[in-house]
Amino acid sequence: MKKEGYYSSGQFAKMAEVSVRTIRYYDKQNILKPSYVNENGARFYSDRDLARLQQILLLKFLGFSLDDIREITVDTADYHMMKNSLEQQHKLIQDRIEQMQLVETAIRDTADAITKDHEPDWSQMLRLIHLTGMETSLKRQYQDSTNITARINLHQKYSVNKQGWFPWIYQQAGIRSDMHILELGCGNGALWTENLDKLPEQISILLSDTSEGMLRDVRRTIGAGDIRFSYRTIDCADIPCEDHSFDLVFANHVLFYCDDIDQVCREIRRVLKKDGLFICSTYGSLHMKEISQLVQDFDPHIQLAADNLYERFGLDNGAGLLHRHFTQVDLSRYEDSIYLKEPEPLIDYILSCHGNQNQYLLNRYKDFRNFVQKETQKGFTITKDAGIFLCRV
Repeated sequence: MKKEGYYSSGQFAKMAEVSVRTIRYYDKQNILKPSYVNENGARFYSDRDLARLQQILLLKFLGFSLDDIREITVDTADYHMMKNSLEQQHKLIQDRIEQMQLVETAIRDTADAITKDHEPDWSQMLRLIHLTGMETSLKRQYQDSTNITARINLHQKYSVNKQGWFPWIYQQAGIRSDMHILELGCGNGALWTENLDKLPEQISILLSDTSEGMLRDVRRTIGAGDIRFSYRTIDCADIPCEDHSFDLVFANHVLFYCDDIDQVCREIRRVLKKDGLFICSTYGSLHMKEISQLVQDFDPHIQLAADNLYERFGLDNGAGLLHRHFTQVDLSRYEDSIYLKEPEPLIDYILSCHGNQNQYLLNRYKDFRNFVQKETQKGFTITKDAGIFLCRV
């Protein structure tokens, strides 16, 4: 018997302009399960399933494997999550267009070289192979960038301190004309996009990250025509720059991710000018503690981070680690907290964390959203315990 508001497999396939065989295959692969199965085993699908199928078809068109699609798609009853999903897919399309433009140029250059010299340019051929293999890393890069943006958005929109984290850091830096600046781990570039109107015209800023996807996002946001900025993938422990070449080096929430903090500090000291300044940020043990407690109350199995990063490099122990390499180390704390009355930004933040939360939350998203909504409807305050070290050689 057909349930009202649902479509049979045949009707559903016709609406999506795919074959019934495709629908059955996605069902078998646990990528798109029917919303309703009657007593005779007949499968029926809803409008929500159609939206999910359209997402799957788009990602398939972009070249992602079914395993990738299974990880990317989120079964959701919430318009907010669907909107975020569409925005993320738009980023994927932009990335793929840029990638294919590079591939087109490489193919044309390789063909021209063969026509001219009657033999291939092997270095150009290797570049072509690298470019065509880039698509395998797009998913991770876009996810990293999206996750960082979700975490920053919570702070930007709901912080009590209206100056904002990045304008505050900029104020501490004393940036002036003719400076040479390096940022290690620039993420989505918020330090600069939030302070573009304050930047001098005569300045040189090298933005670096280990993720090419993040650098692409920053370049798009700032604009390729802004000659003050250059971009480069850099390993913090091996900075490919000359000695004493920067007046100012930033590492915003970066050092606690580094495997060898001492080696990173040695490299930063090496590239800093003798009167230069190194600014690095971190947080303490109380930072965002209410969020960890919230998810634990929902499910005690959830851990938002595998490690307490502040134990590796935090407000309490950071000065001691930095004094090994810098003669002057001053701590400046950022006074702030977060206050909100709506669940979505908090949920986005939680899903963006580096822990095991998605394993427990994505299949229970509706229940989790209701839980967070109940907790936030009268107001929810989150402690912020963060600051910067200002270091001089």
